[in-house]
Amino acid sequence: MAKREDIRNVAIIAHVDHGKTTLVDQLLKQSGIFRENEAVQERVMDNGDLERERGITILSKNTAVKYGDVKINIVDTPGHADFGGEVERILMMVDGVLLLVDAFEGCMPQTRFVLKKALGLGKKPVVVVNKIDRPGARPLEVVDEVLDLFIELGADDDQLEFPVIYASGRDGYATLDPAVPGTNMVPLFEEILKHVPAPEGDPDGPLQILFSSIEADDYVGRIGVGRVERGKAKYGQAAVLCRQDGTTQACKITRLYQFEGLKRVEVEEASLGDLVCVAGIPTLNIGETLCAPDCPEALPFVKIDEPTVSMNFLVNNSPFAGREGKYVTSRNLRDRLFKEVETNVSMRVEETDSADTFKVSGRGELHLSILIETMRRQNFEFAVSPPKVIMKEIDGHLCEPMELLMIEVPENYVGAVMEKLGSRKAELLNMGTRETGVTHLEFRIPSRGLMGYRQQFLSDTNGNGILNHIFDGYERFKGEIPRRMQGSLIAHESGTSTGYGLFNAQDRGTLFIGPGVEVYEGMIVGESPKNEDIVVNVCKKKHVTNMRAAGSDDALKLTPPTNLSLEQSLEFINDDELVEVTPKSIRLRKAILSKELRMKSASKAK
Repeated sequence: MAKREDIRNVAIIAHVDHGKTTLVDQLLKQSGIFRENEAVQERVMDNGDLERERGITILSKNTAVKYGDVKINIVDTPGHADFGGEVERILMMVDGVLLLVDAFEGCMPQTRFVLKKALGLGKKPVVVVNKIDRPGARPLEVVDEVLDLFIELGADDDQLEFPVIYASGRDGYATLDPAVPGTNMVPLFEEILKHVPAPEGDPDGPLQILFSSIEADDYVGRIGVGRVERGKAKYGQAAVLCRQDGTTQACKITRLYQFEGLKRVEVEEASLGDLVCVAGIPTLNIGETLCAPDCPEALPFVKIDEPTVSMNFLVNNSPFAGREGKYVTSRNLRDRLFKEVETNVSMRVEETDSADTFKVSGRGELHLSILIETMRRQNFEFAVSPPKVIMKEIDGHLCEPMELLMIEVPENYVGAVMEKLGSRKAELLNMGTRETGVTHLEFRIPSRGLMGYRQQFLSDTNGNGILNHIFDGYERFKGEIPRRMQGSLIAHESGTSTGYGLFNAQDRGTLFIGPGVEVYEGMIVGESPKNEDIVVNVCKKKHVTNMRAAGSDDALKLTPPTNLSLEQSLEFINDDELVEVTPKSIRLRKAILSKELRMKSASKAK
């Protein structure tokens, strides 16, 4: 077994918003990747439109920096639990991890999740306490919290001896003493070289590359991203692909790339420990191994966690179908969804009894809403049903997914939060107060109980609360949970909404639309405060007469409508409702548009 001392492979793992992508920016800048006068945007690794808008990482990204004579391959991973499938497989490509923890927030649910995966795979951690310049930072306390978490997750003695470094990604420095600010990232680079193991293996043995992710390229087709586990990969080399079902397929490496900075650079050959991109295998899937033809040995791959939430994607059949989208047929929808599954490992797509409906399952509401938002930006038009949790039968009992929920709120909002979560079958595990007057609460709650709660939480805490949750296994079914106490305001007829019609309707509840909006019968135009649906005529026009009376022509005062985002719409709808998604609009509607047919259906159900 030989070691390659000129290379290190490291992944950056952390809870969402603890500063992974910003830290990578600094490592890139200080390693001289960019020219002196090059204009570089912030969070340069988040290159997707949705990632930049929301300030989150959705797909893991690879980059490489040079420090002295050593090439450091860095993988930036997502922080949201919904993209946990990305994190799990990326850890297969690296030898060590930088565990980033916010110096103020400390260990959060996702910190626990990513660390558990890394320790389980035996990766060597380097703990980086980030944002030490933040007001209220408590770096030394946070290190104790991290140690407790390591012990709780069953780390071995070697992993417990983790090095700690303090950093400010925003100000671009790392230091070994939190009381003494540093001047640059050199201490962090040094810790990576010292503590992240160099790749080990047989550099002269037969080729083995394990593919952990897939990229699509319009010119060269599918590109497998993986790590050379043994031997050398050469441009033009013949090889065999070992599939997970035990079959093999002959293929050839038509292009070979490595990472330099943010670019993929074509190379002639790559050796043991290199992270490479291989083109030329059109049927490649994640978790497969590329081997030398005379030695086809597949490598084991990490088991990806199962989806916990599903929803139906349907062909849009509203009166406005086909007006705004380019891809509207069931064939368009089917092809796009099955294409998604090729690269999105933790997503499943199943066909249903109806040719127009597909069941899509993912790791959470955010995971599915990102897919919906991406598709609408690609000119697809379709409808989706409300998200539902996926139940399992374990030992003859019906079981449901549970979440570990962590909440931080100012003390005066604790009562309201506890009351709402109590009715949603949450049990309190832990409660503590921070010096800043913020209360930290930990609950265990059914995933169903969290659906539709985020909006409620924001109003109960006046936007001052922080809520994080993570999947925490299956437990026996907890009984019914009331989903939504309010009904919907439903448009009575097709037409265009008028100020007069809306003025009369706004007394009945909260409106979602303003004047001059086209509506159709059965479309949801607002929320009713009662626990029943109310049909309103928002297209009603004022009768024109030649009689004039004092006060009858006063200007009508309309309350501004509440505009729901895609996530809020998915949280709002009930089981008999759908969200119609087009490139230009998001509309809410009843699954059965006609009032008569809805009433017949309801009486049959009773």
